[in-house]
Amino acid sequence: MSEYDVCVLGSFMKDLVASAERRPLPGETLHGTGFAEFLGGKGVNQAIAAARMGARTAIVGTIGEDRYGEEFLELLSANGVDASWVVRHPSLGTGVGLPLVLPDGGNSIIIVSRANAAITAADVDAATEALVASKVLSVQLELPVEASHSALRLASTAGATTILTPAPVGPVDPALAAYVDVLVPNEVEAAALTGLDCEDESQVPAIARKLAEDWDLRGCVVTLGARGAYVLDRDGGYEERIAAHQVATVDTVGAGDAFCGSLAASLAHDAPLIEAARLANAAGALSTTTNGAAASAPTHEAARSLLTLTTTQPGASPTVPPATNHPSTSRDTTQPGASADTSPAS
Repeated sequence: MSEYDVCVLGSFMKDLVASAERRPLPGETLHGTGFAEFLGGKGVNQAIAAARMGARTAIVGTIGEDRYGEEFLELLSANGVDASWVVRHPSLGTGVGLPLVLPDGGNSIIIVSRANAAITAADVDAATEALVASKVLSVQLELPVEASHSALRLASTAGATTILTPAPVGPVDPALAAYVDVLVPNEVEAAALTGLDCEDESQVPAIARKLAEDWDLRGCVVTLGARGAYVLDRDGGYEERIAAHQVATVDTVGAGDAFCGSLAASLAHDAPLIEAARLANAAGALSTTTNGAAASAPTHEAARSLLTLTTTQPGASPTVPPATNHPSTSRDTTQPGASADTSPAS
């Protein structure tokens, strides 16, 4: 039996979030309207989401030898995520993000990768024990491509199912793509990767098929924000559109990571892709009902309750809060699975 259900290779970002009425002009100083600190990064968010869905989870990444790094280790420990393979860089600090949030929820973000950018293929190779002992590996593109390629190769060769979130989106090395089983882009990423218009509902099936064929994938799940998700399973030979859940949205940050972490956990528990995506759709929706990203990742019980209630009572709008509340965030502002009853809070 595998030692872990899910292993995540990903980034650590301490977010220092300022709110203001507008963006400053060049050379201008503005009074802000708010400030908050959160722990985030897509890797951290996905690992915690998988753990809260009941998966035995490990994370591989790089942090600094600073107080932000200590905060991350405490967060991971509190959520039962094994951080044994997290490297602490002696001179580079933990990654930071500097988002500016406007009243309408729009944002501009500066990220400084710091220790995240220092992870090497050798660091990943040192974590081979975790990678080959996991049933599912989840990777994003916030880390150097050499590290991502090494992790995908090791896990795939060992027989793990590999998931890639192509964010931030950009050209993808074919050598890396060759080791991906399931691709999970949001609508912006899917459009960028195919050149097709994801806003056009009629194009969504063609986009999923093109990605699956071009990448030779086992499956592709395109998350569509408040429009739900589209699932294509080449192994199972089916496609399905998954409708959004009606929930009272307060914060869409990190919903995509909750979706991906939940998907990884379900696949590790041998669920078919369509069933995994349905539960992930519920998890993504629920995450929008609570502020923060990792903080908003729901438990398996909460996501299953929403999925069951929606199936038995179409149109229901339950409020099922996550069981834990640890402050965190990331730069993912999509909201897979959610159909907002209220506008997202800034």
